[in-house]
Amino acid sequence: MITMTRLAQEKVLEYIEQANGPCHGLRISARRLGRTTFDYGLSLVLEDEARDDDVIVELERVQVYMDPQSSALLEGASIDFVSDADGAGFKIDNPQAKVHWDDPVAQKVQDVLDAKVAPALAAHGGWVELVEVRGDTAVVQLGGGCQGCGLAHITLSDGIQRAIIDAVPEIQHVVDGTDHDMGEHPYVPR
Repeated sequence: MITMTRLAQEKVLEYIEQANGPCHGLRISARRLGRTTFDYGLSLVLEDEARDDDVIVELERVQVYMDPQSSALLEGASIDFVSDADGAGFKIDNPQAKVHWDDPVAQKVQDVLDAKVAPALAAHGGWVELVEVRGDTAVVQLGGGCQGCGLAHITLSDGIQRAIIDAVPEIQHVVDGTDHDMGEHPYVPR
């Protein structure tokens, strides 16, 4: 079951009021990009856009529609509407996207990736995940716009590796475990 804050529901209602034609609620989709990285989509469900296999969640003020796969990927998620210096938008807090390592060094690396690296990569359509820690080496996997990008090695050495090594003294090396030949539509600055 998903939840949505009152503010998020009010924002959805504002969008529904602006819709061209009758609107039934909000469609939320989720797809897994990596082990713990997800891509989310939000759209209004207009007349005749409901699907026979939709999972429908009746919230206090809004109906939420999800396909069965998205429903499973969003189990336990909460949705809020947030505003900060960077702008405003819906924020999905998905417990399935949270990573917790038993190894304290791996957890330190994960914390650096979550706080310092992931937001910068997301701004360019990319993402990074920690695969494992082997001794003094962290193995990461890049995806999205970073997978197959000609500048991935610079992102790794000047950004990701520097952030991890500066914050986690137990780590001396960061290795890219990504299959860059599989990348589609990498971000390339012009």
